[in-house]
Parts: sequence; structure tokens; C-alpha cells
Amino acid sequence: MRDDGTKGSASAGPLFDAAAQGTKIATGIVLAALVVLVCAEAFLRSVFNYSLGFAEELTGYSVVMLTFFGAALALRFGVLFQVNFLFDSLPHAFRAWIMRLFVSAALVICLVLIWKTSDLVLSSFDRNKFAPTVLRTPLWIPQVLIPAGFTLISVFLVEKLLLTFDKFKAGQ
Repeated sequence: MRDDGTKGSASAGPLFDAAAQGTKIATGIVLAALVVLVCAEAFLRSVFNYSLGFAEELTGYSVVMLTFFGAALALRFGVLFQVNFLFDSLPHAFRAWIMRLFVSAALVICLVLIWKTSDLVLSSFDRNKFAPTVLRTPLWIPQVLIPAGFTLISVFLVEKLLLTFDKFKAGQ
């Protein structure tokens, strides 16, 4: 909820709005493709006793992407689980400082996770590792979704941090 009591997200600028819009489009496309793939697999198995073979692999990759990108959007739109009755009872200035501390800690954690998961991606790329599956996907391709997801979460954490300062709320 915004400070004015309406649902939606506050914005710290057009860059964050564009990131959210791009994320929504990407997740929508992947979700639609996932539904089509799962339905096609179920239909082919039940009617023709035939499996696509690669459906399980692609659905796994899609679920990872949807989890990370969905978490980033949930963070941006303020729909993560919160103890609102307690948080809202605090004075505005104290809430802003608590939010700054939370966002700073979360940002540090995300940056460490980006660093470590990027090392994993680079390691898989350097060693030319492939998934032991039908598609033989180079492992760095699905693995890159993890640091990308943490990066997107970090972008929206930075936006949350900026929104704790009144000068970024002025346009709202």
C-alpha cells in the first residue's frame, strides 16, 4: 500500500518503472510458455503415450526464473508478507530508518549472492559443463538466471531505499 492508502507501488523514477515493466513482460511470456509446455506434455502423454522429453528440464528453468523475477516484483509492489499493524504503528521517521536498515542488510546479502552465483556461472562456462539431460543445455545458461534474479531484486531494493527519502517521494 502507498502512503495514501491505495494499492500499487511508489516509484523512484522511470528507470525503475522500465525495469518493472520489462520484468512483467518477461515473466508473462515465460509463464504463458510454461503453461503451454505443461499442457502439451500432459496431452501428449495421456492421448498418444508420448513425452516431449525436454519438458521437465525447461519447466525447471522456467520455475527458477519465475521465482526470482516474481520475488523482485513482489518486493517492488510491496506485496511480500509484512507485519503491517506493528510497522504502521511506528512513527514515520522511525519507519524510514528501519526500512533503510532492512534494505541495506538485504542489499549486502544480495550483492554477496550475485558475486558467488556469478562465480558459479563463470566456472560452468569455463569448464564447458552441460546438463546431463536430453537437451544437453550448457549449465551456465540456466545458472545465469540466479545472479540475474538477485540483480533484479537489488535494483528494487535500491528503489525502496531511495523512497525512504522525502525528495524521491515528492512526485508521488
